[in-house]
Amino acid sequence: MRFASVEVIPYSLPFTAPYVTARGVLERREMVLLRVRDADGVVGLGEAVPLSLRGGASLTQVVGELEGWAERQVDEGLSAPAKCAVATARMDLLGRRQGDQGGGGDEAVPCNATLVAGAPEAVAADAEAWRAEGFTTFKLKLGAQSVKSGVEHAFSQTRDGDVDQVRAVREAVGPEARIRVDVNAAWGLATAKRRLGELEPYGIELAEQPVGTLEEMAELAASTSIPLAADESVASLEEAERAAALGACAYTGIKLSKVGGPEAALAIADVLPAYITSALDGPVGIAAAAQTALSLAETTHPERLHLAHGLATQRLFAETIASVECQLRDGKLHLPPGPGLGIELDEEALQAHRI
Repeated sequence: MRFASVEVIPYSLPFTAPYVTARGVLERREMVLLRVRDADGVVGLGEAVPLSLRGGASLTQVVGELEGWAERQVDEGLSAPAKCAVATARMDLLGRRQGDQGGGGDEAVPCNATLVAGAPEAVAADAEAWRAEGFTTFKLKLGAQSVKSGVEHAFSQTRDGDVDQVRAVREAVGPEARIRVDVNAAWGLATAKRRLGELEPYGIELAEQPVGTLEEMAELAASTSIPLAADESVASLEEAERAAALGACAYTGIKLSKVGGPEAALAIADVLPAYITSALDGPVGIAAAAQTALSLAETTHPERLHLAHGLATQRLFAETIASVECQLRDGKLHLPPGPGLGIELDEEALQAHRI
């Protein structure tokens, strides 16, 4: 399908508080909205989230790729975030043309709370606030070390405080809640073995990307009772197949902008039990990720559907560009009822947040 018109709109959304991870601090999330129209005027929305903190394509690169694609409408040579935007826009347009509700209505996606690293008492208070909203799975970012935001907020948390944060969260949410940790490959293998050993008494559901490589994860998996999940180390079907062959992980988290869109995500989920996570997406990306999460029931590993998905991150943003978007209620993400992704844009807000 060739589109009659294409718009490439870089924009950013501010966080309510600086987002701290082992890879750095973000004050805002920069994204690229892709809006396509067919000859009948039907619109499809896509979104790319550049993952430059992870060494991926920059915002400038993704914008350039999509502007080039707008002229040729040929997919070859696109980075994963740009592929994701194109694939999502096509999916949304097709759903709008056909009138598909796309997962809206009564269906909803169970989500984990995302806890930003900090002082143990602050992280515990954050967990309690999420629990009051109906969340029962809590994902805690670990591995941050002497990270500062560059503004009034400053966070300096040594990695020795990781266990203290987990302990505080467990005490706050009780024994029945699920706690998972995300390290963003910040630990070396020796540190990971020691740290996971210290965390085992706290009933950790899974540890996401504790070390950098699949080989290290395979060795680590043999030394801990905590199930491991890949993130950065599985960004393609080939890497998923290699992870499975090595026995490196029990699960993988999948970000649509990391792997290239919904179809690529479901292909990976056929190889490894998976849950869908946010790349700190805007409203379009979150809706596409939620529909992908609902589609996991059709993959090879539907028995793992008890896993919550990391798609509650819209709560971390201070503002939005959507007048209609997904809603968080009772620990679940509910898609809007309209056709396609169901997202309706607030044009004034979009213009205000353009880069």
